Amino acid sequence: MNEPAILTEVTEDKILVLTINRPKALNAINTEVMEGIGKVFSVKQPKHIIGVIIKGSGEKAFAAGADIKELAHLGYEDGKYHSKKGQDIFQSIEDYHIPVIALVKGFALGGGCELSMACHMRIGDASATFGQPEVKLGVLCGYGGTQRLVQLIGRAKAIEYLLTGDMINADTALSLGLLNHIVPTEELESKATSILKKIGRMGPLAVETTIKAANLGPSQAGYEYENDAFGVTLQSAESSEGLAAFIEKRRANFR
Repeated sequence: MNEPAILTEVTEDKILVLTINRPKALNAINTEVMEGIGKVFSVKQPKHIIGVIIKGSGEKAFAAGADIKELAHLGYEDGKYHSKKGQDIFQSIEDYHIPVIALVKGFALGGGCELSMACHMRIGDASATFGQPEVKLGVLCGYGGTQRLVQLIGRAKAIEYLLTGDMINADTALSLGLLNHIVPTEELESKATSILKKIGRMGPLAVETTIKAANLGPSQAGYEYENDAFGVTLQSAESSEGLAAFIEKRRANFR
């Protein structure tokens, strides 16, 4: 019996860990993986869950691209459908109500790079290697890579990597802002857990609205949403607790 392509578990720190479980295929993103990811991010997590970690199984790859065998025979309409489905699922990660962190060991290429960029943060070890090599196959990114790489590292460098298909090693990714942190392999999950636990002590509504505002900006829509959300959060019970805690010189208890 084949093992499932997606594994999920909740840690004792109240973090949902999603693992792409196709190590023999370098965790390539096939239909089963994409649908499994979509299922997780199609619903809100219970209030006690403070964040999500996405990682790949094995030591060689976070996710080494889309499953080429599935793409090889797609025509125009099927290609558009496949791309839109991937874009929508990855957008649901970017728009998720709690923070999502990608843990990158080894290759994060093609669709794997796009998946990591859809997460709110990326933490890697020294082996982390990013890239959008689609041009080498005569196609371009299909899951939002042309947009998110530009947003994350700037247009000039993004265009260079998108057009050459060159890989980005961990140190370069950190300097460009593609990685938030580089840590030893054995510390990847503890580093992500530490960040998520810190965020978990913040106001949940403030975290959710901050994610949405950041995703909209910089734009007029982003400013308008920030303006409205500031009013909404200011009149919330969460804000009352946070402001009272500051005045009383104690830690706020949002949960």
